[in-house]
Amino acid sequence: MRLRLWQKLWLLFTVIWLVVSALNVGTIIAFSDEVEWGKAVRPALLAVAVPALLYLIGFAWQLWKRKSGSEPE
Repeated sequence: MRLRLWQKLWLLFTVIWLVVSALNVGTIIAFSDEVEWGKAVRPALLAVAVPALLYLIGFAWQLWKRKSGSEPE
């Protein structure tokens, strides 16, 4: 399977994003009291949602370009 350039860049971004998000969530959990663990939920959700949203945008862009005929299949 051959990846397009936007997919390679998305993969690189996702790996970096997940590492930084994991460090963020880990820091919140490590330095908070038991009551404040809820603060880590939002960064954990963003860790998954942002790369997924960007992939959907890239995929939609690829489909749009293919339908408009400006990109070879």
